[in-house]
Amino acid sequence: MSPGRLRGSNRWSWEPGHALLAVPLAMIAIVTTVDILAPPDVHLGPFLVAAPAVTASFAGPRTTAFIGAVAVLAQTVVAMARTNLTDLNHTFQIIALVLISVFVTFFAHLREQHEKQLVQLRSVARAAQQVVLRPLPQRVGPLRIASVYLAAEAEAQIGGDLYAAARTAQGTRLIIGDVRGKGLAAVGDAALVLGAFRAAAHRQADLPALVAYLEGTVSSNLDDPGADAQNTEDPGEAFVTAAILDVPDNESVLLVINCGHPPPLLLRGGQVTPLAVRHPAPPLGLTEFVDSDFAAESFAFEPGDIILLYTDGVIEARDPSGTFYPLVERVAAWSGEHPQALLSHLCEDLLSHAGGHLGDDAAMVAMERLPRVSLR
Repeated sequence: MSPGRLRGSNRWSWEPGHALLAVPLAMIAIVTTVDILAPPDVHLGPFLVAAPAVTASFAGPRTTAFIGAVAVLAQTVVAMARTNLTDLNHTFQIIALVLISVFVTFFAHLREQHEKQLVQLRSVARAAQQVVLRPLPQRVGPLRIASVYLAAEAEAQIGGDLYAAARTAQGTRLIIGDVRGKGLAAVGDAALVLGAFRAAAHRQADLPALVAYLEGTVSSNLDDPGADAQNTEDPGEAFVTAAILDVPDNESVLLVINCGHPPPLLLRGGQVTPLAVRHPAPPLGLTEFVDSDFAAESFAFEPGDIILLYTDGVIEARDPSGTFYPLVERVAAWSGEHPQALLSHLCEDLLSHAGGHLGDDAAMVAMERLPRVSLR
């Protein structure tokens, strides 16, 4: 939403909601007419306060003040038609209407300021997303790639989920991960891991060395006194689950080190197979508590195969009855699609399953190995 499209800007709100002004104006006309024609002991003037109150829900302060002034004018007309302006009952009705109109105009002003702040937050979030979570290229070496990030919070564009890809002399390396926790601390940890991956992915000779470097980066950050001051989590409760992959250009294999992350899914010939490693490593940041050697495990990755990487926000999404999202079953239904179409179907279906709102951020990356003849 651009600032020019804010509801209730400094000019009158004759934009998307201008047709709604017919509602308070009609209320004023109806109440005024009925009040004038009503018996002497019936007073409908207090109902006029509804007009500025309703206007404040969709319009800005100037429009709300205008409707309030029209309501006060209408109450004045009623007073003159039925008795006179000095009548005590009508005098108090006019005073009360003026005060309430002032109050609701002030609240409309506060809402407008809040909306401007939300616009600024969206702008900052978009900028942060472009810097921290860069879009993956659609083509990397022999791979066709698609990615998507679904934020749980409406105003957030990035949270603790992360993914990135990097080219090496022999192939392509990818990471997908999930930082424990939410909020700015999770965004900071995600940026730390992504920065370390981008800096070292093309320099480290093998996959275990890269993962060891990432582990050292996360552990060093947890030991930083400044990080402890900003992190309210207990020691040992801040960690990052991640799956780090190496895809050689000239071999039909996939090397995986899984650090406590949900296993990638292999789509081949209409079948979906979880690539569960035999010896998973602990999440990044926990090797101080759990000894582990990072060892890569190999899986076949043939031309035409698709690998789906995802975070636990996908498989932990629940429908209103509490049923988890059946990812493997849904992926099998669209196994013949290319990566971008697959993710489009999954996003739509996931949000439908969760009732339009996710309880946690969700990220997905789909990559297809193309036939050798299509390499450029």
